[in-house]
Amino acid sequence: MSKIYDVTRTIKNTLAVWPGDANFSYQQVLDIQKGASVNLTTLTMSAHTGTHADAPYHYEDDGPHPAELSLEKYIGPAHLVTITRRNGGIVPADFDGHDLTGLQRLLIHTWVSDLPDDQWPEDFPYPTLELINWLGAQGVVLLGVDMPSVDRFDDTQLVCHHRLRHYGILNLETMIFRGVPDGKYELIALPLKIADVCGSPVRAILRGS
Repeated sequence: MSKIYDVTRTIKNTLAVWPGDANFSYQQVLDIQKGASVNLTTLTMSAHTGTHADAPYHYEDDGPHPAELSLEKYIGPAHLVTITRRNGGIVPADFDGHDLTGLQRLLIHTWVSDLPDDQWPEDFPYPTLELINWLGAQGVVLLGVDMPSVDRFDDTQLVCHHRLRHYGILNLETMIFRGVPDGKYELIALPLKIADVCGSPVRAILRGS
């Protein structure tokens, strides 16, 4: 029987978000304990809350929205690899010694996965153009990271986001790989079918033997 690992950050009102972004909150509109027939809540949150898929519209005006994204890229074989880099740019050499034969989807596990949901990483490692060019040359279709961005925190040009789109590589951010062994899995992480927005939370799982 296959084993399922949930690699999704829990969405709750204490979840750390990108500085300046909207915190998650909810309003109890109807309450059974107050005589209503059902409990009903209204959610307020950013499209980039917790574990999420960026839509290219996030960084390019002509980019697709979540409802238009290619779902097959979010389902399929994925390699989970732990790297030791604490900060700075992630390069292909960081994966030396790992078997990436048949690489289609790369999931990068760093120290950020060890942080509680309510803590923000102050100096996280980030992919480089060198890494993305390397992935593009191999035909990779998705890059997933446990960091909050595939670009350096203070990079307002979002050069790696743009380069990912150049190669047709989709990205997932703020995943959590704590306690998940390195190896090859089936990834399932579907964005919600939302029109006209810049991203979507996902429920991401890894399925393996």
